[in-house]
Amino acid sequence: MQDPRLKIRCPRKALQWRVYFVLCILMLTAGSYAQTQPKISSSVDTTTIKIGEQINFTVTVETDTLAQVIFPEGQTFSPLETVEAFETDTAIKADRMTLRKIYALTQFDSGLYKLPAQRIEINGKGYFTDSTQIKVADVPVDTLAQKMYDIKPLIEVEKGNSGLWKWLLGILLALVVAGGLAWWFFLRKKPLSEEEKVALLPPYDRALMELKKLENSKYLIQDEYKEYYSELTNIVRSYLEEDVNITALESTTDELITKLEMLRDAGELQIDNGTLQQFKRILQTADLVKFAKSKPDTTVAEHDRKAIEEIVTKTHEALPEPTEEELMEQAEYQEELALKKQRKKWRMAGLAALALLVLTTGASIAYYGFDYVKDTVLGHPTKKLLEGEWVASTYGYPPISMETPEVLIRQDVKLTPDMKANIQDLQIFMYRNSKALFTVGTTSTTLTQQVEPNFEQSVEMFIEDLERKGAKNIITKQEEFTTVSGVKGIKVYGSGQFAVPESDELVRGKYSILLFGGKGFQQQVILTWLEGDEYAEKIVERIQRTLEVKTDV
Repeated sequence: MQDPRLKIRCPRKALQWRVYFVLCILMLTAGSYAQTQPKISSSVDTTTIKIGEQINFTVTVETDTLAQVIFPEGQTFSPLETVEAFETDTAIKADRMTLRKIYALTQFDSGLYKLPAQRIEINGKGYFTDSTQIKVADVPVDTLAQKMYDIKPLIEVEKGNSGLWKWLLGILLALVVAGGLAWWFFLRKKPLSEEEKVALLPPYDRALMELKKLENSKYLIQDEYKEYYSELTNIVRSYLEEDVNITALESTTDELITKLEMLRDAGELQIDNGTLQQFKRILQTADLVKFAKSKPDTTVAEHDRKAIEEIVTKTHEALPEPTEEELMEQAEYQEELALKKQRKKWRMAGLAALALLVLTTGASIAYYGFDYVKDTVLGHPTKKLLEGEWVASTYGYPPISMETPEVLIRQDVKLTPDMKANIQDLQIFMYRNSKALFTVGTTSTTLTQQVEPNFEQSVEMFIEDLERKGAKNIITKQEEFTTVSGVKGIKVYGSGQFAVPESDELVRGKYSILLFGGKGFQQQVILTWLEGDEYAEKIVERIQRTLEVKTDV
């Protein structure tokens, strides 16, 4: 029989072990949770600076080595301005890492400013740093030590053509390339080939050179008598046609001999009858070889070549010396031929440049499209804005940050007594391009009462202002808008017929109003552009994509 006390003690011991086991598990879990929980800290090297001086704001994050940490970027420290964000310093120890990032901040107006809490994203979860008060003190100026002058009036400055040199450089390079190609292919003096060098020789020298070449040929060795005599007679006939100025190539043997006899009888060619008879015999032998398939002895063929060489020499010596008038006519003729060749080269160069231009234009149109090429050549105002250097800046307070093609200019605004009852401060910045009919503006309004802004009233006032300026048939749509950082607002957009400045003309245009705000303040971004302007559409899309607003006043 068992002792009853054992029944009581055993469950107690079992219960105690269970409690110890659970406590151990909880302690281990708590330890591991403490290890994985990230730690965020921030500090500034000073809380008091002078205007334009910098402070270093340091953010330190301690977390696991596998964690993904995203630090704030851009102008997120407003009303302070970011001068520089330094590279993140990383230190790893065991399975923990410490990330340290420093931001250089400044402010150019005196006063007491709040450095807002910054959001650090770790593994998709947001953690915030502490906010800090920064005092910006005036720089003391000794007005007695130097003479003071009145503020100079504003000077109207024409907008510089900073991008003109790029166009001029591109055109200059294109002309240099086209000129180089034209010179290389058409205008430069190209090295002559052997055939061209022979063709430029005087008829007498060329005939002797060709006869010498015929002597070294293999026609007779290969029993090619027809080719031999054909080339022999062509050489002498070409010489007579060029130097003696008779139609020798198309004449028969008898006709050619008759023409030479007539020149001899007229005293224009001093050649004896024996030379003519010998020439006639060689021509008749050549006719028999070419047409009757006669085959003379090799020694006869070689003798005929030598005889033709002597006939060419005698004929050349028998020609009278050209008169001064003939020489002048020949010089003028040669000069005119050179001019014709030069004009032909220039025409070819012009046609080549025109063909290159047409080919380049056609290829550009095929690749980019006709409208893009036309806008690039003629210059489209919004295309220049889209492809120019953009400006990233913050406007007004509460601040509105965004990228724009040009910096927005502060507008002078005077509050009426009725407006002062509800508005404490109103800051407007605007850029307007009348040629492109493009406008972008921001409005930051601080209310006198801590009440929610009336967005509907703001939109109605904007539409009424458009109608007062001549706009008609205005269509209005509305939807929710969210910035990249997650700030939600309202987007009111639509189209209508807008009046062209300084004209009675109406054009189809579009508009977009982005409204944000909270208790005691309101922020607006207004955009207007020409309907169908694809470059303006891309500008608006980029502005809206880069838009950020601060809702912490």
